Amino acid sequence: MFSVTEMRTFELFSVPHIAVLLMFVAISFMLVYFRRFLKRYQSYMKGTLFWMLVLSEVSWHIWLVATGTWEVGDLPLQLCSVSTFIAIYLFLKPNQKAFYLLFFIGFLPPILSMVTPEMAYQFPHFRFLKYFLHHGAIAWSVLYFIVYEGYRVPRKAVWTGFLMVNLLALPIFFLNQLLDTNFFYLANPTESKTILSFFGSGVMYYITLEIAALVVFFVTYLPMGMLMKRERLNG
Repeated sequence: MFSVTEMRTFELFSVPHIAVLLMFVAISFMLVYFRRFLKRYQSYMKGTLFWMLVLSEVSWHIWLVATGTWEVGDLPLQLCSVSTFIAIYLFLKPNQKAFYLLFFIGFLPPILSMVTPEMAYQFPHFRFLKYFLHHGAIAWSVLYFIVYEGYRVPRKAVWTGFLMVNLLALPIFFLNQLLDTNFFYLANPTESKTILSFFGSGVMYYITLEIAALVVFFVTYLPMGMLMKRERLNG
């Protein structure tokens, strides 16, 4: 379960992969549909999600160090780690503007990462469990803040969030050059077959990456825009 060399048999859309995706959808549905009933357990949900995020990030680095596989490219500077830190901060201290960024990078991107994961290990390996629990917890945290704490995102935040991601990406780009790393996948696509594998190479890769990010931001905002419009009509 914790071996570096064993259980490296992950297959895209295998039974375990599909099962974990269906489980994610089911839990997400319950968080929204049964929100009135679950409201009484809000503090427990908040604590559970908080510790899921903390333990996912910490256990990942403990495993890397314990197995002697930690390297500079494992620094917590990927998009999911940034989302994790923002969510943890929000659980400790409410901040509307910080949520704008989390909303755009912490909902659809983790879901897309679960659909086409950068993964070699099969269930029930530690990395399989950690990967899907971690990415699921990030997306569930976004749902929690919207459904249970009433966070909302204005339309102009699409461009604000896009600008913030690019401002974050700029120093990360140069850090990749300095350390020969691939944070934010700015140096090249993932090694395994994911959505990024179809983004081309060179300048075209960056152009496609920017277009895709903007599309993801707008698609992510659509349900929020519909929700806020319905609230205005009913309120």
